[in-house]
Amino acid sequence: MLIKNARDYEGRICDYLIADGKIRAIGTDLPEAGEVIDAKGLTILPAFIDTHCHWRTPGFEYKEDIATGSAAAAAGGYTFVNLMPNTKPVCSSAEIVHEVEEKAREIGLCDANQTVSITKNFDGHTIDHLLDLPDDIKFITEDGNGVMNNATMARVFAVAAERGLTVMSHAEDREISPWDYRLAENIETVRNCHLAEYYGTRLHMCHVSTKESVDMVRQSRRRGAMVSCEVTPHHLWFDDSRLQYKVNPPIRKADDVAALVTAIKDGTVSCIGTDHAPHSAEDKAKGAAGMVGLETAFAVCYTKLCRMEGLPLEMLSFLMSSGPAQVLGLDEHKGRLVPGFDADIVLVDTDHMFTVHADELHSKSKNCPYDGESFYGQVMMTIKGGKVTYQKDKQ
Repeated sequence: MLIKNARDYEGRICDYLIADGKIRAIGTDLPEAGEVIDAKGLTILPAFIDTHCHWRTPGFEYKEDIATGSAAAAAGGYTFVNLMPNTKPVCSSAEIVHEVEEKAREIGLCDANQTVSITKNFDGHTIDHLLDLPDDIKFITEDGNGVMNNATMARVFAVAAERGLTVMSHAEDREISPWDYRLAENIETVRNCHLAEYYGTRLHMCHVSTKESVDMVRQSRRRGAMVSCEVTPHHLWFDDSRLQYKVNPPIRKADDVAALVTAIKDGTVSCIGTDHAPHSAEDKAKGAAGMVGLETAFAVCYTKLCRMEGLPLEMLSFLMSSGPAQVLGLDEHKGRLVPGFDADIVLVDTDHMFTVHADELHSKSKNCPYDGESFYGQVMMTIKGGKVTYQKDKQ
């Protein structure tokens, strides 16, 4: 494949030669290939990688399945997602991990890494299953819950340090969250950052949303702890004066949004994680927390961070590609457009404003509070391993 006339984030027009699933050369006057794509000046970026995603398999396929999740990811410019274990049954075994990842490979639109629960079946205390995990499983999380017991979590961090696991933390003290969501997030953030420092464990803080929590991460990183964190597009776009919509953690105040933007600019934030959380209309009506986000993530972040906050496109590209690749241990072959790396590529139109229509999303679920809002930065084409997985004009 030869991609011609693509514009990089510095404005240079170049061609990209792809062979055997890899980027082989970047420049001008490159040799012709069997398949030629004329980008016509569209912006070319490394395809996006999501550190935080729900595809609901096994057990909740009526919300989303691997096929529809893969299609949504491809339409959003993603070629790799990291899946949470709050399924039915809870993903507490290598068998479920390998079944989900193999199904994603068979579909072929987007690769997946399936995480394992910190405690077995989310029971809050049993961690024996962590001792038996094969070496290819590197990430554990209690996403949607948070481990309440301090002694259990201390043992988890010790085991994770010994076994080379990364703890991905949904920071929420569920005894406090019914009456103070902010305090619930902040307390567990303090605890987990301290445990990461104490044991030398890799820690990734999911969907950080308060000014206090992001500052705790900043201070922990300055002390040399192996702590990374993500923020979501919806916690950047909305504040609680503009939207009342149930997500967990909640939509925060305007000064929290400003603190997240500052943390992005000063390098505290490692990446964007969508927290793509599909639900049926019935489940949302009953109070289920979450929203879909794979198909809108780039446009929301580009409009907010680049158009409104002056963030260079190169930095946003880092947050959505190279940064997540580093967190997930993929940075030796994904997340950058350089010869030898995987040919995972997205072409975006940064000049065209478009309107989101929830009923046109590829996700099985339509719980999308962006419905009817307009953004810049439409994904026009996604390429995974040198094969087109999504093309806007052909949908």
